[in-house]
Amino acid sequence: MNDKEGPEKLIRSHLTGMTPYAYVAPLEAATAESGVAVDRIIKLDGNENPYGCSPKVKKALLEYPFYHIYPDSEQRELRQALQRYVSAPFESIIAGSGSDELIEFVMRLFIDPGDRVINCVPTFGMYQFSTDAWGGKVTTVPRNADFAVDVAEVKKAAGKGTKIIFIASPNNPSGNVTPEQDILQLLELPVVVVLDEAYYEFSQKTLVPLVRDHGNLIVLRTFSKWAGLAGLRVGYGVFPDNIAKHLFRIKPPYNVNAAAQLAALESLKDLDYLQSTVKAIVAERQRLFDKLAEFQNLRPWPSEANFILCSVVNHNAQSICQELKRRGILIRYFKTPLLKNYIRISVGRPDHTDALVAALSDILLK
Repeated sequence: MNDKEGPEKLIRSHLTGMTPYAYVAPLEAATAESGVAVDRIIKLDGNENPYGCSPKVKKALLEYPFYHIYPDSEQRELRQALQRYVSAPFESIIAGSGSDELIEFVMRLFIDPGDRVINCVPTFGMYQFSTDAWGGKVTTVPRNADFAVDVAEVKKAAGKGTKIIFIASPNNPSGNVTPEQDILQLLELPVVVVLDEAYYEFSQKTLVPLVRDHGNLIVLRTFSKWAGLAGLRVGYGVFPDNIAKHLFRIKPPYNVNAAAQLAALESLKDLDYLQSTVKAIVAERQRLFDKLAEFQNLRPWPSEANFILCSVVNHNAQSICQELKRRGILIRYFKTPLLKNYIRISVGRPDHTDALVAALSDILLK
């Protein structure tokens, strides 16, 4: 094929104009922009655990002797440990390279080009991204003024061709939990409801027990947030038996690498340590909320996750984000209409909160 553009013409047409996922920049990029050394950057934009992973994880990863051997494709040891942690049947649990990969698996299993997915915005960007990538069509249902799912509107939108509804609970970026009664109403619809509990450990509210009796409910979780394993990419899902068996057929082999499986296992063996860091984050969440509420320009929203969403009043959210970045403090700014003048701040350590508040005082009160 002599035409240099020839292969590009063969790409699936719906992908050529697809909007890429808006990921957070790496630390090195922040250092290059701010001049602040990597180890001095205060990273409050990715909802990671600022205390890092369990010390047992670090030790196990150093001592593991079998990196040259493929990992267990069936993830048996990890799934057995998750069975005890989640109180769900072994057969219903599948691990992925982050919960993002499990979203991709669900798309692969259910979505044909043109099938519809309901997305309750504002929410996690992967639902829209994955639907676009698989050729599905997103039906957008805005959340209420308090970021609650508008169940009545979702029911209206769930017409012919709708296969999946995504609900993040706690929701990212608003931090609120969707009540069980709302989910039960959605489960009455002839669609699959994917409940993303990525921030469960911070809210302690789960609907995993409902999976056993509802063949159309999927619950996703991750080790990225609470366990400090964002860099290793390991998540898992609890699936009804009638879905899990098909997902195992289409799951690629060795999708969760040996280091990630080992790290997740060691995390589950060190729950006392990890739960202590979760408690520290939850306590700091309240302190951060109270500090933010003292600024006349900020309206923080109550959160049950490890971040706080703030509306910005009589000031520009993007400029706040940029000014903080110059000082080596990273927060999240969204360029979407529903979050036009909002910022999201991950909960860090107490010293992170102190530095953030000092910088905000300089920016907002000068």
